[in-house]
Amino acid sequence: MFLSVFDMFKVGIGPSSSHTMGPMVAAARFLDMMRASPFEFAGLRGSLHGSLAFTGVGHATDRATILGLAGFVPDTYDNDKAEAALAAIAETHTVTPEGLPTLTFNPKTDLVFDYDHNLPGHPNGMILMATDAQGDVILRQVFYSIGGGFVLTEEELAAGKATDEGAPVPFPFKSAVEMLEMAKSSGKSIAEMKRANEIARGCADSFAKGSARLWQVMNDCIERGLTTDGILPGGLSVRRRAKGIYDALMAERGMNLTAPHTINDWMSVYAMAVNEENAAGGQVVTAPTNGAAGVLPAVLRYYLDHVPGAAESHIEDFLLTAAAIGGLVKFNASISGAEAGCQAEVGSASAMAAAGLCAVMGGTPEQVENAAEIALEHHLGMTCDPVAGLVQVPCIERNGLGAIKAVSAASLALRGDGQHFVPLDAVIETMRQTGHDMHEKYKETSLGGLAVNVPNC
Repeated sequence: MFLSVFDMFKVGIGPSSSHTMGPMVAAARFLDMMRASPFEFAGLRGSLHGSLAFTGVGHATDRATILGLAGFVPDTYDNDKAEAALAAIAETHTVTPEGLPTLTFNPKTDLVFDYDHNLPGHPNGMILMATDAQGDVILRQVFYSIGGGFVLTEEELAAGKATDEGAPVPFPFKSAVEMLEMAKSSGKSIAEMKRANEIARGCADSFAKGSARLWQVMNDCIERGLTTDGILPGGLSVRRRAKGIYDALMAERGMNLTAPHTINDWMSVYAMAVNEENAAGGQVVTAPTNGAAGVLPAVLRYYLDHVPGAAESHIEDFLLTAAAIGGLVKFNASISGAEAGCQAEVGSASAMAAAGLCAVMGGTPEQVENAAEIALEHHLGMTCDPVAGLVQVPCIERNGLGAIKAVSAASLALRGDGQHFVPLDAVIETMRQTGHDMHEKYKETSLGGLAVNVPNC
């Protein structure tokens, strides 16, 4: 099983990897299908189902789908151009994607939120259709946004997990047990094995440049969040708090008046900065999702700024180790809040960050696995219940607490020798089972939990 660092960590836009980035990616794939088709197209239609319908407005799913059908993609998204495109589409009721003719598309009537008909494959389902001059559908495709910006067609999902058809990799571990066995027999760290896999599918130079860009985008996102205040969009009137907390922390530095637990505020503020940017629709990196995008950058920034002996040369090892753990979770369970609740998002992110921190602080592969296990175990059962369908409450603070748990998990693991009672594989399987049993109202539908017990105004 191979899942690249650049699959797990994708540069994109907020507020959601599954509900914003995924639909935009699906629309881009549909345009490619149209370009490869012999038919003559005249119009577009679509429908959103399940969680994409119930929380689609709060997650800007409609906006993302419209822009995707106009030719926008997450990696090169430009907000000013997007706003201009949306205004033009609303006025002309047409889109003109590159390589295709001008197509009729009225966002108000041609994109439907279908609350009554769930699609069978996954809670995040959507249907895109292309029509001829008479308005008859001549191309139709069902897409599922399965979390973290990953998108599968109906046929791909039915065929089972995405087939890995690339070149063989030297360390194809599918479980934590296999990962530890390969580390022991090879004498390599988890990061070294993961790096060897990446290079087998690409080249060392491009990997180094790509991973450097990932951290640059993550850190830039933190910096924007720490220096921007105001009210987040969406109607809840949630105030940005990261800047105020950061300013207070900076003012307290050197005063010898702060309690030791203030370090938790630093971890939280880095994470909150990212998720406030995400909630505002800014550029973020899925880690492994947008809703959990603040945990890993916060822990890495904590390491660089607050841990004695930290070095930027370790950033790549941090990301490689985290991606290895994230790949295990995705392959054997889920990273989708709509499929398994927030345990699959913030829980996975915390496990990834704990593993990364443990690794760069000198942890053995066994200690790294233990750190990931501790972090994920103590997110089991966490629901996904965003108020008003917005990735704001409780999501922003939840990332801060996920970062704190990650650091605590890494620290506990480093205090031991790697031997522990509950294996990571068992926790991942438990998370999968718990997500399967969880009522759908607690899985990113905003039909239960805080979403119905907190006033939306």
